Amino acid sequence: MSKQINVALIGNPNTGKTSVFNQLTGLNQKVGNYPGITVEKKEGICKLPRGVKAHIIDLPGTYSLNTTSLDESVAVELLLNKNDKDYPDVAVVIADVENLKRNLLLFTQIKDLRIPTILVINMADRMSRKGISIDIELLEEKLNTKIALVSTRKNVGIDHLKELISDYKSLSISPNIDTTVIAPEYFERLKTTFPKEDLYKLWLVITQDVNFMPIEKNLFQNATSFATKSKPELKRLQQKETILRYQFINGILKQAHKIDLNAAKGLRATLDKILTHKVFGYLIFFLILLTIFQAIYVWSEYPMDMIESFFANASELVKNTLPPGVFTNLIAEGILAGIGGIVIFIPQIAFLFLFIALLEETGYMSRVVFLMDRIMRQFGLSGKSIVPLISGTACAIPAIMATRTIENWKERLITILVTPFTTCSARLPVYLIIIGLVIPEGRFIGLSYQALTLMLLYLIGFFTAIFSAMILNKILKIKSKTFFVVEMPNYKLPLVKNVAYTVLEKTKSFVFGAGKIILAISIILWFLGSNGISDDFKNAEQIVENRITNQGLTKFNSDALEIDMANYELALKDSVANKTNTISNLAIQDSVAKKYTELFERAKRQEIASYKLENSYMGYMGKAITPIVEPLGYDWKIGIAVLTSFAAREVFVGTLATIYSVGSDEEDTITNRMAAEVNPKTQKPLFNLASGISLLLFYAFAMQCASTLAIVKRETNSWKWPLGQLVFMSVFAYIIAFIAYQILK
Repeated sequence: MSKQINVALIGNPNTGKTSVFNQLTGLNQKVGNYPGITVEKKEGICKLPRGVKAHIIDLPGTYSLNTTSLDESVAVELLLNKNDKDYPDVAVVIADVENLKRNLLLFTQIKDLRIPTILVINMADRMSRKGISIDIELLEEKLNTKIALVSTRKNVGIDHLKELISDYKSLSISPNIDTTVIAPEYFERLKTTFPKEDLYKLWLVITQDVNFMPIEKNLFQNATSFATKSKPELKRLQQKETILRYQFINGILKQAHKIDLNAAKGLRATLDKILTHKVFGYLIFFLILLTIFQAIYVWSEYPMDMIESFFANASELVKNTLPPGVFTNLIAEGILAGIGGIVIFIPQIAFLFLFIALLEETGYMSRVVFLMDRIMRQFGLSGKSIVPLISGTACAIPAIMATRTIENWKERLITILVTPFTTCSARLPVYLIIIGLVIPEGRFIGLSYQALTLMLLYLIGFFTAIFSAMILNKILKIKSKTFFVVEMPNYKLPLVKNVAYTVLEKTKSFVFGAGKIILAISIILWFLGSNGISDDFKNAEQIVENRITNQGLTKFNSDALEIDMANYELALKDSVANKTNTISNLAIQDSVAKKYTELFERAKRQEIASYKLENSYMGYMGKAITPIVEPLGYDWKIGIAVLTSFAAREVFVGTLATIYSVGSDEEDTITNRMAAEVNPKTQKPLFNLASGISLLLFYAFAMQCASTLAIVKRETNSWKWPLGQLVFMSVFAYIIAFIAYQILK
């Protein structure tokens, strides 16, 4: 059987590289990071003709091998390092049929590295609409390669591409261009000094900007010492090389590539005028965001109910099937409660990723970048900063990594520092619980109050980020020059397969990444809440029963019991009246008495569970921090959840699910359990508008999680920035939450 071959997919941004990758690999793909650096690495397996298996690596998008960013340097390092386990046996360069000239610059550079190279001309379905005709045979002859004309939208050309990849050994590795003509004497000295090495590889090693990432030099480590030319001189030679390549490309395209300008449609220009309009553009963007948040609530309601029911039934099944004991309680009240508390929010998270994927796939996101540049400039940012800020609504970690596209260091640093203010999807479960608890149901011009509140929280985070950027722009004394260049890709209907893969992969990584933390913390919290050393904990059942005998149930439980009984009695009488009038009132009274006993026993169990929790290890820890969180309107249980959620924001939900299910025989939703919490001082519900808004604002402004701090440290190469973020955001969040509670209470 043939060995597995390595295939590198490489191309300019917006050429459909991801679509080709998805077509080749299907679901046989995974996402990780390159070793030692936080650059996303997508790879997958593809079965080729004649039993050949290909390991496909989707390299970060790059315009050329003259690196200006960390992402680009990843591609260059791999292509230069034959000792890398992922070094490609064949490179597949993806080109956009409408931007062939620009895309061929990268193709010729890779071909000149003497790597077998295939050219894929993507989006072939646009050719007739755009009046484009290509002589493929002539283009193959001039470029000395094989070409696959592909339409991922119509699934055309993929089989031909697989044939070409499997037959890669027949490809020519002859260079397209003799680069030495740009400086003959210089390259002659290089050749004399390194007679066994390829000149173009040496040239790339010498000219790379190693500030982004050290290029693997191995065989070429002495090449950089051959710096007989200054940086400005090397830059001028790079420019000469680029001109030489475009002269070669122009000569070919004059013969093999034709465009009928009369056939091109003008829809793009019309849409651009509307979507980037200085008034309507912002209004449309705002309405799109509003629609997204409304949909998150409405569309996810049914699947959330199903998930909630599943975990409640699963917990009951465990309790009824397994013998009573510590292990059964651990599974039912620790593991299932903790994981169930986050899984229930998968629908909202998936819908959020769905909408982000749609904005990117349609090409609208680039218009947002252009549109927002007008505003961002006033706050020390560029239009490119909007991509991390919007991406931050999914997760701050990839959002901060996305700042690498910002060439200016000051703008990039400011964007990194303010991005955690944007509301990530990990905060979404927290928001949904608190909003459902304190914001009443109802509608305003067709939009629910709860959806409007969620939208407002996102806007608060965004505008806080912008305001912070303005302050940092004035404080940070970093001199830098910048220019703004953004590519406007063509509008296109999103590919269902691409969107589905994105939603599946992002949601899966979110859930499994958070699940590890939640599982560990849920077990720890269950242990802390289920154990104690004091006599109050050990004798909790007897103490509570004696208190109930002497004083009765707590006022809040008594009120709840009366309400439940009143509702039950009315329902029962109505049911009996509708069926028959011959049933005696005595039967009704007997049924009511049985129900009363059942409800009373449940209320008693809840009081025992609450008393044990209060005197457990967790209870003592919570009481220790009560003086800190009480001025914000929280009890010790919320204080524990706030502390543990620094591991990951979504852990807040898992923590509450674990805390509120400890010792309880009932599996209520977290929202219902929180609604039942009573303030021991006022004997009123603990969670009201004041405490709810306080908690929402705290989470809107507080640092997101430990992982965010780690990624900021990695990207800035310093601890002073993430530690400064942590201190400022924590103090700011506490002050705002304190003020909100004190005013609203």
